[in-house]
Amino acid sequence: MTTTRRAVLAGSAAVATSALLGTSEAQAHSRTEAKPKPTVVLVHGAFADASGWNDVAAELIRDGYQVIAPAIPLRSVATDSAYLASVLATLSGPIVLAAHSYGGIVVTNAAAGNPNVKALVYVAAFAPDEGDSLLQLQTKFPGSKLDEAALDFRPYAKGLVDGYIKKEFFHDVFAGDVPKSTTDLMHAGQRPADARTLGEPSGAPAWKTIPSYYLVARNDQVLPAEAQRFMARRAGSQVREVGSSHVAMISHPAVTADLIKRAAR
Repeated sequence: MTTTRRAVLAGSAAVATSALLGTSEAQAHSRTEAKPKPTVVLVHGAFADASGWNDVAAELIRDGYQVIAPAIPLRSVATDSAYLASVLATLSGPIVLAAHSYGGIVVTNAAAGNPNVKALVYVAAFAPDEGDSLLQLQTKFPGSKLDEAALDFRPYAKGLVDGYIKKEFFHDVFAGDVPKSTTDLMHAGQRPADARTLGEPSGAPAWKTIPSYYLVARNDQVLPAEAQRFMARRAGSQVREVGSSHVAMISHPAVTADLIKRAAR
């Protein structure tokens, strides 16, 4: 073999080796630079607290997600939305917001204008448009059994009034597919909502600029399934349905967590 041919072959081998090493290094670099999983923020609604998300949070944490479930004050739409927005402002990196029931109106307002929020997940939740109130959406379609007869109203400071679900209605109306031993504890520890939240109008909705997902609870006695489907269609949400009471995240935590992970991907 001539000296020239040996040099050519050696040069070709060096180029090939370099290319292979470059590919390997690029792959390794790609793995180390993989996008981090978003932080999942779980937002509870009225008559509940953050513990309603426990089983969902446990599954997300097992899958490597950072999860927080803040305590929403339940004082007014404006107050609660401002509070959640302040929590979100402390988080860096991408965020997925998941909300249940009244928490939907809170995330719809709190996420507006926050570029870190990449997806909204509504779980049997209110997804209002600008000017909508909870009462308008809850009564837009027949089927809700959460009316004044099902509520206890208790005055607090300065003539304001809190609403609680009465014990005799709590299981059947709020959480019919959850064991009564569990709903008795949920009733005892329920977080009341200021009655003003029912008629307070929502602001410009975040779902107009942020992708949304919706878990419809087909057997919901609080927020009728038809109202949920209406809001999901209007928001352009990706929809999944489950045969659940209002508290789908408690009775179907795996389904709920799967939808959140789908939004996170």
